[in-house]
Amino acid sequence: MSKPLPHLYVARHGETEWTVTGQHTGTTDLPLTDRGEANAQRLGERLAGHAFAKILVSPLLRARQTYDLAALGGIADVDRDLVEWNYGDYEG
Repeated sequence: MSKPLPHLYVARHGETEWTVTGQHTGTTDLPLTDRGEANAQRLGERLAGHAFAKILVSPLLRARQTYDLAALGGIADVDRDLVEWNYGDYEG
């Protein structure tokens, strides 16, 4: 009998001020809004009970805050390849 396939979960960071205004955030390191923090906590509630073999997180503040507030357990590996695109002059 074959093993079941692994599951992959991908989550975006919670809301920031620029999410609300529709600005391109890119590499600008913005914190979560209060609503973004609440969203991150709800993410943790939805994923409660899951055991993760590996957790990767962007080094940007909004992503690390989302991970911390979701309280998924374990230690996330910070992966620079997960940083959003640099929009240059279009950022903000």
